[in-house]
Order: sequence, then structure tokens, then C-alpha cells
Amino acid sequence: MNKAELKEFLDEKASFYEHPKFIEDDPIQIPHQFTLKEDKEISAFLTATISWGNRKSIIKSATRMMEVLDNSPYDFVMNHQESDLDSLKSFVHRTFNGDDLGQFIKSLQHIYTQQAGLEHIFSKAENGKNIQDRIHHFKKTFFDIPHLERTKKHVSDPHRGSAAKRINMFLRWMVRSKAAGVDFGLWHNISPSLLSCPLDVHSGNVARKLGLVKRKQNDAKALLELDKSLRKLDPTDPVKYDFALFGLGVFEKF
Repeated sequence: MNKAELKEFLDEKASFYEHPKFIEDDPIQIPHQFTLKEDKEISAFLTATISWGNRKSIIKSATRMMEVLDNSPYDFVMNHQESDLDSLKSFVHRTFNGDDLGQFIKSLQHIYTQQAGLEHIFSKAENGKNIQDRIHHFKKTFFDIPHLERTKKHVSDPHRGSAAKRINMFLRWMVRSKAAGVDFGLWHNISPSLLSCPLDVHSGNVARKLGLVKRKQNDAKALLELDKSLRKLDPTDPVKYDFALFGLGVFEKF
């Protein structure tokens, strides 16, 4: 395929998969259960954090996570007492356990009380010239309070070579337009043109088959390659192609 054919093909696939039916089997259904902006942000961030492995398992664990937060994540974050964190001890999703969740609650409280919230951190240009720099800054801020060393592995850092798939997915959810009924368009101070595609096994394999990426590892360098390729196809909304790459990989076994 030449560039024009590739763009037409991926535009068609992106349009096909970015549809409300996509939500039915995707972890993004968790934040869709809430109406308050901060509930959507926090539930989305926590859900994205545990989004590795089988999607059904992710959804089941994220639902359980919301239950231990009394299905009011923002209220729990802002008003919890130390003793309330005991109720989180039983939570586990793969290597993310109740101690990690408790640390996340503390860090989120710090961010909402001292840093004006998640959107503010990711939106400030002084926190980085691009989104990957801002993710690096976010991790430093997130663990700016006393923290468990083990929990740091659950927040990726592009400056250490990570593709930061889960945080990039969270940012896609928050920033991209809600017009198609999937993403939220909650944050208006970040341009969709700055976003990076959530790079994982499925999207990476499809991207290589289509010649969008040459690097074999799904790491920060591969993400940079993919960013450049997708921005050539649509510089204003490159991450819409996440739907195409994911759909081709998961549903069509491309």
C-alpha cells in the first residue's frame, strides 16, 4: 500500500471500531459509569493502571476496585482516613495489590489537594515539551510523598525506555473528542495532536506489518517511530488510529 491507500485503509478501520459498541468489552466502560468529572478521571486512571492481561479480567478487577472505593473514587481519595485504607488490602490484580492501591489513593489525594488535579499536571507546558516528558514529570510528582518503593513500577516512565502504554491510553480517554461516544473529551487544555498511541503487543504487531514501525521492541523508541508515522497520516488526531491498530490486531488477527 502507498501512503494514500494506507491512510484510507486505517481511516476506515478507525471509524469502524470507534463506536459505542467498543465500550461493551473494553475497560473504558468503567469510567463511563460515572458522571462527576473527577470520578471519571480517577476511575479511568486506576483502570488504565491495571490494564494488562485479559480484558475480561481487567474489567472484573476494575469493577472490584471501584467497589472497595465505595463506588465514589473521588470522595474516597479526598476524604479517606488512614484506617479506610485497610479495606483495600484484599484487592489484587496480578502484581498490583492492595498496598499499591493504598499508595495510589494517597498520591492522588496529594495531586488533587496540592497540584490542582490530574489534568493540571498533564496540561502544563512547563512540565514538558511533549506528552512523554509530561508523563515523566507526572511520575516524579506522583511519588513526591512518602511511598512504597514497590509501587513505583506501576507508573511507567518514558525517560527509562517505557512506551507507557497504560498512561497513554488514559490520556487518550481524557483528551480525545467524545463525539464518537467512546473517549471522553474531558480535558480541553491538551491538543489531541500531542497524544501518543498506546503501544502494546497487538498494536505493535499490526504497526510493523503495515510498515509504521521497524523497531522490534515495544518501547519508547518504537513509540517515537509510531508517533511520527501516525502524525503523517493525521497530524491533528493521530491517536484515532489506536482503534484501527487494536481492532485489526485483536478482532481481525491481521
